[in-house]
Parts: sequence; C-alpha cells; structure tokens
Amino acid sequence: MMSYISYLMRNGATQKKVMSQNLILTTGIYDLIKDFLRRKKNRNSNFSTRLPLVGLFTIAILFLSTTVNAQTQHTFSGWGGTFFTYKLDNKFSLHFDGQVRSTDKLEDVQSFIIRPGLNYHIKKNMITTIGYAYIGSNKTVMDINGWVPEHRIWEQFIYNQQFTLYNRPVSLQHRFRLEQRFMGQATIEQNELVTDNYDFAQRLRYFTRSMFPLSETTSFTNGAFVALQNEVFVNIENSPNGKFFDQNRAYLALGWRVNPKFDIEAGYMNQYIVGRNNDTMNNIVQLAAYVRL
Repeated sequence: MMSYISYLMRNGATQKKVMSQNLILTTGIYDLIKDFLRRKKNRNSNFSTRLPLVGLFTIAILFLSTTVNAQTQHTFSGWGGTFFTYKLDNKFSLHFDGQVRSTDKLEDVQSFIIRPGLNYHIKKNMITTIGYAYIGSNKTVMDINGWVPEHRIWEQFIYNQQFTLYNRPVSLQHRFRLEQRFMGQATIEQNELVTDNYDFAQRLRYFTRSMFPLSETTSFTNGAFVALQNEVFVNIENSPNGKFFDQNRAYLALGWRVNPKFDIEAGYMNQYIVGRNNDTMNNIVQLAAYVRL
C-alpha cells in the first residue's frame, strides 16, 4: 500500500486523469443508453434534446483522453478473439479463448494468445477458474525480428449479477484475475532471436462488463445489445515497468445475440499502457465472438 501511495505521489496526476476520464466517458455512455431505453418506454421523453448534449460531451472526453501526456505515444491496432465455454456437468466447465492482435496501423501480427482453463461453478453466479496461457509476441532486437514467448498461470473469480432495467434483463460481471507471468527474455544467437531466460512477475486484473439489450424482453435470447466494460491492471510483484499501475482498457461495443449460445460484437477499445519511460495510448478496433456450449 505504501508503494502505491508513493507511486501516486510521483506519477499519480497523469494516471488519475486517465482513469477519471475513462470513468466519466463510461458514465456518459451509460446515461445515453438509459435515455435510449427510457425513450423506448416513454415516447414523450426529452431524449431528443439531451442526445446532442450527451454526444458532444462524450466526444469532448474522447478528445481530452488523446491529450493526456506529451510523452504518450499514440497507436492504432486491431484485435480479434473467440471465447469458448463448454459445460462438463453442473459444477465444472472448460474455458478457452484465442486472440490475435496487430501492430500499429494493422501492418503485421503483434501477438497471439492461447488461454485454456478449468471452471468450477460455486453457485449459479459465482465461478472460480485456474488456467494456463501462452502468449507469443513479435519483437525486434538489434534489427533481428522473432517471436518471444510468455507463459502464464492464472487464477480468477467471477461474480455475475442480473437485474432488470426498463423491462430488459441487464447483466453485470465482476472478474478478479491473478497472473503469474514468466516473460521470455530474447537474446541474439547466430543472427536469430532465442529465449533461454525468463523473468517472473505477478499482476492483478479487475474486469467489469455490462450488457444492455436494445429491445424489451423478459429473457434475452436473440437481438442487438450494447456492451460496456473496463479492466484495470496493477503489478504486485517484480513490476516490468517499475511501477504499480500497468494499464487500463475501456471498451464500448455493439453486438448481436444470434441465440442463447452465440454472441458476436464489434467495438472500440481505449488501452492506456504505462511504460518505464513513455506511455502508450492504443486505439483498438475489436471483433469478438462468444460461444457457450
């Protein structure tokens, strides 16, 4: 805790500004969705007069978020991922997600992730998971390009909430994930990148996600939805960037539930990464599919 307080005193102004902007942005979008749902329920609402104000406010926050720090590098990339859950019985299920992420300006593949796991369902709305992840990253050292591996062991706890908002079932998920990271350190041998040493670090992630169906329904089995999510990453042991705060990911997506077992969505993610010397603001277009069997 003292190291976190010390970090905030040294670097907190910029990071708190980024996190507060993401919070304000998410709140503004949430209010916009609530107004949309209210309009669907009550045609006499003042949605049409509030929409331009909320829209301009959201655009202003997005503009401010791109001017956080003169030392911040701005990039644009694309992410794609598929997330599977396969039910084994009433208590156990399998998790698997595979992802591909591009370099800046979609020029090449930056990294890929393969992440299996075993879920234990404590209750209907409470799940624990233990898993493994393999991350391959495309890196360049001294003009030599190659793939550098990272191995992770991860544990997580998920708590799901359901509530009704304007005659629509709304979901809210909280996810806490602890990662033990074994990060490959590349060296050059015979004009090739090789990995014969690994650095260890631990990281904690808190993820929250909410889904809002756009049509009134008692049971959401098909149709359009809006998804809002945010994830905060903090280093708790052997910080790779020498700091407590690692990164933040704010995300807004529009999706379609094909049936109770399959969702697809596309959206924008704002990823702010704290580096050892310079920070990075990554603007991401993401396409994701969710399969539940």
